[in-house]
Amino acid sequence: MSSEDEETEPVALEDVDADPTEYDALGDAEVTMRVNEHGLYIVDHEETGVSSQGQTPADAVANLAEAVASHEQAMSGGSGDDWL
Repeated sequence: MSSEDEETEPVALEDVDADPTEYDALGDAEVTMRVNEHGLYIVDHEETGVSSQGQTPADAVANLAEAVASHEQAMSGGSGDDWL
């Protein structure tokens, strides 16, 4: 079974302890969350199409914020070398 075929169930961000607005990279962007059949929380940044996951809703959102920041840096021409 491919990851595209995995069953997921939507999760309302209001119902979990995860607030995307706490992260500058997410700001007021539209973020959606779902949980897959393995219990992993998957979050999507609708504007960029970037997704991430985590064991908890808060971990998933924190991981998404980092992924979106990296994506935005790459798209703006940043070298990305600042973490080396």
